[in-house]
Amino acid sequence: LEQADIWCQPQGQARGPWIRGAPLPLPVWGHYESPTLTVDTVEQYEELASSVELETQRLLRERRYDTVDNVLRFYRDFKKSGESSLEHFYRKYQPLIVNERHTCVGLGFELLRRLCSLNKKFPGIASGLYLVSCEETIGDIAGYVGGPPAADSGEKEHVLVCLKIEINKRRGIMLLDPGYHVARVITVMGDKLYPHTGWFTQSDDAEARKEYNYTLCQSDPDYVEWHERKTRPSALEQTQVALIYVARPYLTAIDVTERRNLVYNYRSLLARDFKGHLVAGIYFQVTADSPAFTIFHQTNRGKKRIKISFSKFYDLNKIDLDSEESEIVVECARQMGLSQENLRELLSALATVLFDTSFTKQILAINAKINSLAKDN
Repeated sequence: LEQADIWCQPQGQARGPWIRGAPLPLPVWGHYESPTLTVDTVEQYEELASSVELETQRLLRERRYDTVDNVLRFYRDFKKSGESSLEHFYRKYQPLIVNERHTCVGLGFELLRRLCSLNKKFPGIASGLYLVSCEETIGDIAGYVGGPPAADSGEKEHVLVCLKIEINKRRGIMLLDPGYHVARVITVMGDKLYPHTGWFTQSDDAEARKEYNYTLCQSDPDYVEWHERKTRPSALEQTQVALIYVARPYLTAIDVTERRNLVYNYRSLLARDFKGHLVAGIYFQVTADSPAFTIFHQTNRGKKRIKISFSKFYDLNKIDLDSEESEIVVECARQMGLSQENLRELLSALATVLFDTSFTKQILAINAKINSLAKDN
């Protein structure tokens, strides 16, 4: 392993219990609440938020969002094991967090680590920060809330960083979401008054505008409702809501959320800038036939993106790209901070995985089981 690949397993993480027939272990939360950080004035909170935001923005710029590396390691380990049943192997497999190759889970832990350095300036922040679980695409909010999340009916597919705050006796929550490229502090006040964040534009380009809003759940303030509004040119507005359980620290981010990510059918490797805008990267669907990826990079006139078949990278010694494809691979690698050789090797390794139809079919089957587990939320 390279120096950058040193395993960095965070402290305080738990293993979730498996129940017969379940596609994921059950999630576990702490029996304790993290302490609230108290500040006397809004101005003091603004100073705190400004320092936290700067660390968050540095992380976004310095660390790629990566759900490619973990599936490559998963595939290699499965092949080495000699197992034929991926589902059986998946239950025994222990996901790892690897330096500089981060999903939302790794980015959350890395941000926690960096923010602890602010404890001298803001005493109490290090003990107050914790990871929280998020269940996406909730259909029935009232049926989901009211006590802790039901352990056996969700996938907890996302994590955020959280801090309980009190500003001059007004209670609220600070949230940070490097996994969804959010380059700002999200402040959720119980009274919805300043410094409550409210609606903000997360991304706005030729394809779509995405806006987010976070509020404490009226019927159960142990949850934050995260509303997303997506508007596309000449298309109906789309909305969805996720629920973030903020009452207690989430202890199975690796065993449940990182494990869930291993079999997700959408993968990406993305470089972001200081403001969380996507700069360059690749993304693709895991599919049982004709796998292809989209590759993009920044230009003076927006983003340039094209789709390329993985078959062109199946044999590393016979990569056959036309001049436009070759150009975009070179420029994407440069903007992602990779060498051209590294990106080509990565795409070739992915081609090997995606053309292993036995493996991809088994991944898609596990993914479908997990989706059906959470479909009633």
